[in-house]
Amino acid sequence: MRLTIFGLTLSSSWGNGHATPYRAILRALHRMGHQVTFFEKDVPYYAKRRDFTSCDYCDLVIYPDWEAVRSRALLAASESDAVITASYLPQGAQVSDELLEISRPLHVFYDLDTPVTLGRLENGDTDYLRRDQIPAFDLYLSFTGGRALNELRDDWGAREVNALYGCVDPEMHFRIEIPRPYHCKLSYMGTHAADRQRKLEQLFLEPARALPGEVFVLAGSLYPKNGESGFDCPPNVRRYEHVGPQDHSALYSSSGATLNITRAEMAAYGYCPSGRLFEAAACGTPILTDEWEGLNEFFSTDEIFVVRNTDSVLDALTSGGSNLQSRAERARERTLDQHTGDHRARELVNAIERAGSRENDFDEQRAEWVK
Repeated sequence: MRLTIFGLTLSSSWGNGHATPYRAILRALHRMGHQVTFFEKDVPYYAKRRDFTSCDYCDLVIYPDWEAVRSRALLAASESDAVITASYLPQGAQVSDELLEISRPLHVFYDLDTPVTLGRLENGDTDYLRRDQIPAFDLYLSFTGGRALNELRDDWGAREVNALYGCVDPEMHFRIEIPRPYHCKLSYMGTHAADRQRKLEQLFLEPARALPGEVFVLAGSLYPKNGESGFDCPPNVRRYEHVGPQDHSALYSSSGATLNITRAEMAAYGYCPSGRLFEAAACGTPILTDEWEGLNEFFSTDEIFVVRNTDSVLDALTSGGSNLQSRAERARERTLDQHTGDHRARELVNAIERAGSRENDFDEQRAEWVK
């Protein structure tokens, strides 16, 4: 199968949750023998923070603007079995308009930000997707499951809807031995967001204050400096502006446990597992997470800790090493059995093939009607 993808970024993992799942899925597709071309607009923020400009598992095209790459992109799409445009693609609505005019490929939209998209569509169109475009796609893939899928189908007219969740690449994320000085009691990795600040305070900063003799690690970009915007980080918290994907295993392997905090819009819809959950689990790291609907579809309370306040975090951290590690091992087994890039790549191919089969059936019926 030949696929052409237009997405936010493959080359940079800074400040976004798109690059890592793209990489895991595209590596798996390459191993399966599929051919992928990925078009990424060159934007200043990611240009300064790229992990690479080319890779061996797909043809990566970084372009300055749509007009400069338009002819090449439309040709690649026309020769593909499926063409995928995705959320937060710069000028995405315009790009999709032109791609939707090409008859040959199956047209797919991959929304890695479904709750954000649906919230914005209530008030108007977005730069990357218009309301009238949703029924034009043969397949709508969503990073979020649950009621978001029903809303896309029933309220917005999506023809075919499937969840395509986050995942992990076990070849990139696995447990490694880290020297003791790098160890910490609890880590949290995530870009700063105002809607996560209250939970960050309750579930991470307050536990750090309660355990001043322990080291905590906060990794992520865009956090204020101490004292700015009321942000107050205890002295036992080490801060890292960015930890690249190649170093995620080191961070998780050095953590006694790691914390997941879900964006408010994602948690409101539920069925929204962050890829960081799967990465940490693949490294055998005990996981603490806030609660959201559908969490038990991915992990049980025998595999991870659900934390609601500072006390529940402290209870989990002091519950004993054997309890932490037994849950971590069960979470790791489940992740490798169900949530790898190989699993998502197969789900993607199957969803495309099912949607393509339905389109072929419709074309045959339409031909009969014309007769």
